[in-house]
Amino acid sequence: MEELAYFGSVPVDYHVLANRYNHLSAPKDKISGLVKNGSLVRLKKGKYLISKNLKDHPPSLELIANHLYGPSYVSFETALSYYGWIPERTYLVKSAITKRKKTFSNQFGKFEYITVPKAYFPIGIRQVIYDQQYAFLMASPEKALCDLLMTTKGLRIQSFKSMKTYLEEDLRLDPDPKHKLDLQVFEEAAKTGHKKTEMALLHKYFQEFISTK
Repeated sequence: MEELAYFGSVPVDYHVLANRYNHLSAPKDKISGLVKNGSLVRLKKGKYLISKNLKDHPPSLELIANHLYGPSYVSFETALSYYGWIPERTYLVKSAITKRKKTFSNQFGKFEYITVPKAYFPIGIRQVIYDQQYAFLMASPEKALCDLLMTTKGLRIQSFKSMKTYLEEDLRLDPDPKHKLDLQVFEEAAKTGHKKTEMALLHKYFQEFISTK
């Protein structure tokens, strides 16, 4: 296990592990044995964590989510909960992706990937430092809200009043007053041509929110 310690808490691909044991006649059997004896934790086919490192450095679910299926970024209710913008603690880790939607389950939880338009995807993504060593990609709180509006089936908001109700009553949104809002995210999202009315109403809501601070 010492030879694997330098991987830290970052998920490792099968081919990286196989290369580590390329001096053996059967690297595949070695990796299978490490999984069986608990030295490796299997996240999905071809993706692992080094179990010894988890004792002192619990895994970041967000970091795992980035590595399970990508390119992707953590978003939706998961990001809003992470920032403390909604009261609920989420156990399903949701991410945005441009590929087809998928769901993975492992011993750490359930990871869902929701498809968003390609032109819209790169807006409002930020890098979050984990454990002062690693980084994962997550939506800004503004982009997480846009993602919810973009992908929630049956959600059609056509008035400022209904937007206010959705944010304050349905989501029970409570933005961090110390967070400097980036209204440009809403503008850029609207320019992609998807859910333009909803994005404009979201922009208007936060303009009023700023004016009342």
